[in-house]
Amino acid sequence: MKWPKYWSFSFSIIPFKEHPGLIFRMDWLDLLVVQGTLKSLLQHHSSRASILRHSAFLETLMDTKWVTSELAWTSHPESGWEEVSGYDEAMNPIRTYQVCNVRESSQNNWLRTGFIWRRDVQRVYVELKFTVRDCNSIPNIPGSCKETFNLFYYEADSDVASASSPFWMENPYVKVDTIAPDESFSRLDAGRVNTKVRSFGPLSKAGFYLAFQDQGACMSLISVRAFYKKCASTTAGFALFPETLTGAEPTSLVIAPGTCIANAVEVSVPLKLYCNGDGEWMVPVGACTCATGHEPAAKESQCRPCPPGSYKAKQGEGPCLPCPPNSRTTSPAAGICTCHNNFYRADSDSADSACTTVPSPPRGVISNVNETSLILEWSEPRDLGGRDDLLYNVICKKCHGGPGTMTCSRCDDNVEFVPRQLGLTERRVHVSHLLAHTRYTFEVQAVNGVSGKSPLPPRYAAVNITTNQAAPSEVPTLRLHSSSGSSLTLSWAPPERPNGVILDYEMKYFEKSEGIASTVTSQKNSVQLDGLRPDARYVVQVRARTVAGYGQYSHPAEFETTSERGSGAQQLQEQLPLIVGSATAGLVFVVAVVVIAVVCLRKQRHSSDSEYTEKLQQYIAPGMKVYIDPFTYEDPNEAVREFAKEIDVSCVKIEEVIGAGEFGEVCRGRLKQPGRREVFVAIKTLKVGYTERQRRDFLSEASIMGQFDHPNIIRLEGVVTKSRPVMILTEFMENCALDSFLRLNDGQFTVIQLVGMLRGIAAGMKYLSEMNYVHRDLAARNILVNSNLVCKVSDFGLSRFLEDDPSDPTYTSSLGGKIPIRWTAPEAIAYRKFTSASDVWSYGIVMWEVMSYGERPYWDMSNQDVINAVEQDYRLPPPMDCPTALHQLMLDCWVRDRNLRPKFSQIVNTLDKLIRNAASLKVIASAQSGMSQPLLDRTVPDYTTFTTVGDWLDAIKMGRYKESFVSAGFASFDLVAQMTAEDLLRIGVTLAGHQKKILSSIQDMRLQMNQTLPVQV
Repeated sequence: MKWPKYWSFSFSIIPFKEHPGLIFRMDWLDLLVVQGTLKSLLQHHSSRASILRHSAFLETLMDTKWVTSELAWTSHPESGWEEVSGYDEAMNPIRTYQVCNVRESSQNNWLRTGFIWRRDVQRVYVELKFTVRDCNSIPNIPGSCKETFNLFYYEADSDVASASSPFWMENPYVKVDTIAPDESFSRLDAGRVNTKVRSFGPLSKAGFYLAFQDQGACMSLISVRAFYKKCASTTAGFALFPETLTGAEPTSLVIAPGTCIANAVEVSVPLKLYCNGDGEWMVPVGACTCATGHEPAAKESQCRPCPPGSYKAKQGEGPCLPCPPNSRTTSPAAGICTCHNNFYRADSDSADSACTTVPSPPRGVISNVNETSLILEWSEPRDLGGRDDLLYNVICKKCHGGPGTMTCSRCDDNVEFVPRQLGLTERRVHVSHLLAHTRYTFEVQAVNGVSGKSPLPPRYAAVNITTNQAAPSEVPTLRLHSSSGSSLTLSWAPPERPNGVILDYEMKYFEKSEGIASTVTSQKNSVQLDGLRPDARYVVQVRARTVAGYGQYSHPAEFETTSERGSGAQQLQEQLPLIVGSATAGLVFVVAVVVIAVVCLRKQRHSSDSEYTEKLQQYIAPGMKVYIDPFTYEDPNEAVREFAKEIDVSCVKIEEVIGAGEFGEVCRGRLKQPGRREVFVAIKTLKVGYTERQRRDFLSEASIMGQFDHPNIIRLEGVVTKSRPVMILTEFMENCALDSFLRLNDGQFTVIQLVGMLRGIAAGMKYLSEMNYVHRDLAARNILVNSNLVCKVSDFGLSRFLEDDPSDPTYTSSLGGKIPIRWTAPEAIAYRKFTSASDVWSYGIVMWEVMSYGERPYWDMSNQDVINAVEQDYRLPPPMDCPTALHQLMLDCWVRDRNLRPKFSQIVNTLDKLIRNAASLKVIASAQSGMSQPLLDRTVPDYTTFTTVGDWLDAIKMGRYKESFVSAGFASFDLVAQMTAEDLLRIGVTLAGHQKKILSSIQDMRLQMNQTLPVQV
């Protein structure tokens, strides 16, 4: 049977009941295909809603379902695939392709779509909807009938295909799959649409064609849709992730980087999600959270600002909270509520703490006077200010004059308070060592944690008392004037506090071998004791008497009468060899014991370490400690356990990194130990991946520091060695290193304040030298300053372990080690001879740094130039405005012979005298004083060596004002030489120290110009 040519279905598919008049030219096979196709189309379009539900992650490249005009795809041969028009159930036109050459053998019918742009996707999915006729339902057909077809694709960078190219064969086309239906239809039943989805990739060119190969099937290709999958943009974990295409393989995972949403911050990084091959997000990494002052909203897709009247102190997922009592906010997104007027938070209070105020004065102060001492008691204030950290201070004032002329001043330092004067927790104090017959005022202050925040002084309750008459204080030490075989002539100084008119003195004496005392009185502060036995030792004490009675006896003193054969001088001469011999033997004994003890210390383990340490202390002067090098221990960890306190890591809270140290980061944090108030601490951490030697060297500083206890030595709080990271905790110094602090505050301190800083450093070094500890790296960079300008020596032991660092010229190799050339004594540079005397040399350099406000010693000279200059007896000149006495003390510290340099105890005494006699600090040293030479005299720059005014300002360390000078018109040296203090104020130089430095340099400039114009300094 020959099949008609009108099998092409070039007609509209319309339901019969609506168009009964239409007559179709088709046979039974035609009708069966049409019926199956029509029903399949109805089922296909009824599933449209389910497809739209997936549009969030499917993106279409091509879809023939919505095409109304001809598809005009390319087919080969022409008798194969045929395009057919039809209507769906809503009378919308549709386009399909069909083929049914089942009566002919060896079929190879190809159909190729138009060019489809790839859009940068790497894997494409193809959805095919089709119907297939069951071969068994077609009678009288050859065995070539099939129920499958093949799907191919071809990649190209542009639309280059033609009717003959590429060739109609599997190569160059790439086969995707052989498509078989799930259901085929026969003559008697309606066909169902088969839906198949296949994918292919990776794609690399600009686009592709789809191709369909029929090899003998009777089928209809209802629609073809090419699409790709993507993960839609989403918000998760307060982070926004962009739209992301899937990978080239179904199992590929594509990383999508995320960004925190508005008002959110990262809590862990990196932020990323993985987009899988099905267009689904999975495996979130990292997270964001709402920032301070914001709370989660809209199912964690937004961070909403806290409304006025609420706050959120920390980042996180918690909600905004109402402001604590006595605080408020006036704007949204508040991280903390500000306190009402006269209400405050202490530095240690958290943001969720209520604002509190200062306490009211103490009540009911009662005094009980007993001669020159008294007991003060009082009751708690009515209002504690809302806090429970109440303390009391007692202020003592001594008053003079009568009514209307009464003046009061602070009491002397010798007045004693028990248990203490400040920071009392009890409501009772005992005050002693007052002057007799004197009027005092005692102010009892109530303070709490916010008293320091209030601009007003603490509230107090006062009581006025007058001391009674009292016996005189103890007589100072007795002195021997002369001695004979039967008499002793003695004298003494009057008591420091006579507490009235001294009526007489009573002396008690007895022979030491008998113990029978005799007494004698004297109107004067001297007496001659007669009738004594020759060559005998007597014990003597004396006391003073006023109308109030006798004072206490002085400490017993022993004196010896001479023999009858000679005078006391002759006897002393006879005994001198014995005394010298005894002293020499004693000294040798002490030195031997010390040497033996130190040797034993190096050989014994920890148990014996403590034993020898205690024995060593017994042979040193009472109360004197000796520094013990931790490296003398066989196990240095034992030294850490002996000298440093172990702190539980749960007590430590690291807040921020403030710098980098030799072995790791340096942080600021808080330390809260049980039973003690929380304090700020500096935390040195040991970096990860350390060696055992690095750990030992790191903790050696704690072993050294833990042996020191002095107000001018940095205090060790403890160590953390039982968890990671290993840490050393010291007291926190708010103003950090002295050199940078001085540079930041150039010209802002008085000479007395600078000398006070130097005195503190010298006191700390005096303590270290008495401990027999040599610092080796004393410099302003290793002095720390707290908020009260107290200077403390730090950085112990680390200079021995400095690693080579070519970027840091401070430390230079010398004889196998590294030393800071500019601060080091010549004998230490040449011979590695470090002693307390070499520390004195370094202290002189520190003095120069302080008086020059952190200037670099020897300026820009190289280290070798410094060594050569010092060897030629060049010394640093006095800094600007440096008192002569201070520069002379520097020169004393820089004496070549280390034995002639002053001791730290002498330096402290010298500075104390200068502080007490402030007038001596008004004599200013000239630039050429002492041993300074022109080579090192950089204080007077020659203006002619500078090209511009800006270069001159840089040379005198005032470069910050270059723009101010230019803007004001002072662009030439002739104009600058005419400037006055008023001109400097007008252009913005307001700091007195900076004015003084610039005007001094202008004066030098005028001298170089041979001008005599007056300058206001």
